[in-house]
Amino acid sequence: MIGVLRMRIATYNVNGIVRRFEPLRAWLDVTRPDVVCLQELKCETSAFPADKLRDLGYSALVHGQRTWNGVAILARGDAPLEIRRGLPGDDADKQSRYLEGAVNGIIVGCLYAPNGNPQPGPKFDYKLAWHDRLNRHAAGLIKTGHPVILAGDYNVVPTDADIYSTASWQDNALLQPGPRAAYRRLLRQGWTDALKNGKGQAPAYTYWSYLRNRWSRDAGLRIDHMLLSPSMVPRIGDVGVDRSVRGLAGASDHAPVWVEISA
Repeated sequence: MIGVLRMRIATYNVNGIVRRFEPLRAWLDVTRPDVVCLQELKCETSAFPADKLRDLGYSALVHGQRTWNGVAILARGDAPLEIRRGLPGDDADKQSRYLEGAVNGIIVGCLYAPNGNPQPGPKFDYKLAWHDRLNRHAAGLIKTGHPVILAGDYNVVPTDADIYSTASWQDNALLQPGPRAAYRRLLRQGWTDALKNGKGQAPAYTYWSYLRNRWSRDAGLRIDHMLLSPSMVPRIGDVGVDRSVRGLAGASDHAPVWVEISA
């Protein structure tokens, strides 16, 4: 990473890295981001395809878990320096949803927030509590003054403008007032939503359900976000969503989001 004048940092919910490795490989091979946050690995750390990624030029920090969770940070060349795995505030929480590392002088937090459905209920309560913990940790990060990016699947549609239609989603946890308020509280700390406020393209969808032909109808949602600390904002370059990846055979129901950062 030494000598890099511009870094491309991306986030991508792969929805099962073992099953969907080929679309991931194709995207990495074409776009060559410098840092990638991956979510929803759906595999234990021991099953993570580290060797295949190393062949593509990437080293990895991995916080794996079977079934639905798991996060990883990839970097071209040397692996990120691990800072933290798991959010503070609940020692009983064993879900692999947060990983933090340092890459080329930037703190990168990779997160996979709880879905929270069905709501109301214990899953939604866990979602709200998890977001509260994230906000407390984020407040501590922003106070350091260090350059920080919090990237991942927040499982929050921030506003009605970030979804094709709210008609069939009124009861979904992604649109409820509580998670939306938690996201707004993050922004009020001083974080910048790169995709919405960056110098690149206008806000775009990042997720299209497999159900009801939503990809072909462009019936999408914006739930994958990259939040940048104040010192990072002057360094924002182009920002975008690699929508075409969602259309690849066997791909995730999410598309990668990326931001370019100047040195």
